[in-house]
Amino acid sequence: MLVTVGYFLSAWAWGLLSPLAPLLRDSAGLAEMEQALVVAVPVLVGCLGRVPVGALADRFGGRALFLAVTGVTIGALAELAAGGYRSLPGLMAGAVLLGAAGTTFAAGVQFISGWFPGAGRGVAVGVLGMGVCGGAAGGLTAVRWAGAYGMAVPFAVSAALLAACAMAVFLLGREAPDWLPSGQRAASRLAAALRLRITWQGAGWYSVQFGLFVAFSVYLPVYLGNAYGLPAAGAGLWMAAFVIVAVLARPVGGWVADRFGPARPLVAALGALALAAAAQACTPPFPVTAGLIMPIMAVALGVASSATLVQVAAEAGQPMVGLVTGLVTAVAGLAGFATPLVMAFSYARLGRYGPAIALFAVAAAAGAWSAARHRADGAGPQAAA
Repeated sequence: MLVTVGYFLSAWAWGLLSPLAPLLRDSAGLAEMEQALVVAVPVLVGCLGRVPVGALADRFGGRALFLAVTGVTIGALAELAAGGYRSLPGLMAGAVLLGAAGTTFAAGVQFISGWFPGAGRGVAVGVLGMGVCGGAAGGLTAVRWAGAYGMAVPFAVSAALLAACAMAVFLLGREAPDWLPSGQRAASRLAAALRLRITWQGAGWYSVQFGLFVAFSVYLPVYLGNAYGLPAAGAGLWMAAFVIVAVLARPVGGWVADRFGPARPLVAALGALALAAAAQACTPPFPVTAGLIMPIMAVALGVASSATLVQVAAEAGQPMVGLVTGLVTAVAGLAGFATPLVMAFSYARLGRYGPAIALFAVAAAAGAWSAARHRADGAGPQAAA
């Protein structure tokens, strides 16, 4: 539970610059491209940083890396709260360091995997994944606090909460009793991870689901506004509902993965995503989208997320789980970063989102086929690509 709270607060910090971007533009005198860069840098650093953090977690332990990246995140928040938000150099320095918050997940998976090596791992991973809703919590509070108490307050409050959580982990958190540090050199371990079949397949499965999650959460207000004419307030409520259902479905997906094995729910969830996306590509009436397609997508995304991570952890093995999870989620993070661009390109060039969503449906179908083949082959931890 401590790690889940820590991931929740890290996700809160990781996403702070996005809702505050319009205010930061005025306070720092940012141009449009500079504003976009400040928002994008933490995402890119956080995604790419999961690879070294995962590798180091295997070597030094998830607890140690969790505390390390939390310390860097607190430093970034302190720099921004102290006035870094007033200039572009200060914002960029804070944005780069704030990317560390996005790497917490890789350390967290390694940390909890040692305590749940078999039964119960799925639920544990699913509960950890619920921490992603911290980004939504930060978005709901940041602008209000900045407007009422000053721009520094959201950063200062986030830093204080993270510091309290880090202290609790330091005092109460322990590595699993049977955890042993990996003795391989970093280059050798990276090469070994890249040879694992599950690394590439897991990256593909997670990229599909994370791309769709971004498309129907972060980008959903824009999509609903352009495709259905919904006002911003109403579209924002639908986005919040979608995220809540998807996040709550993660522990459910973990429980199913524990009960029946991760392969079956993964195939079923990716297949459901393919069908739902194919239907949405036709832009059905909004009641069908809101009442049927979006709930199916949200539940399937939550189940697929947990099932993928359980499958990856089982096949990678405890000595490699941090590094492999880091690689898988890093690739998926880049895919999620690209998804809104694909949606925007489709709408700008063709005047509709259908072709982009149809492309996502094809990707989900390919993922379901790949997962089914993987299950049929009975691939084990040492299966190489």
